[in-house]
Amino acid sequence: MNSPAFTRPVFTNPQLAGLEDLAGTYVFDIRTSHRVLKLNRFFWNMIGADARKAFVDDPEASMTAAGLTDEEKAMIRAQDWIGLVRHGANFFVPEKFARVVSMPNLKVYAAMRGESFEDFMNTRNVPTMR
Repeated sequence: MNSPAFTRPVFTNPQLAGLEDLAGTYVFDIRTSHRVLKLNRFFWNMIGADARKAFVDDPEASMTAAGLTDEEKAMIRAQDWIGLVRHGANFFVPEKFARVVSMPNLKVYAAMRGESFEDFMNTRNVPTMR
């Protein structure tokens, strides 16, 4: 007798209900974490001098060794910060990578908002502080 096919139950997190209506909000939950684990590990590993050196010496080999997808590699090459977050990168780990490519946090945040650095700084309480 054949056993019935197993169907994985679909769980809905009630805490996320309506989140799709909040522009600029990107869920980072266990499912997202699992789906892009290699990408987040790649960024997290940038805290280590060996990982930074490997990337600087040969970015393509470093990304390939980390098991990144072609889409993820393209976003990294383009320094597409908001694309990475939308894809599932934990907001805090691309900051580690930004240091490797000499990108200050404020410039990353401006790019994530789709603004020039100057326009972004004009939205700050102290726009002259760099």
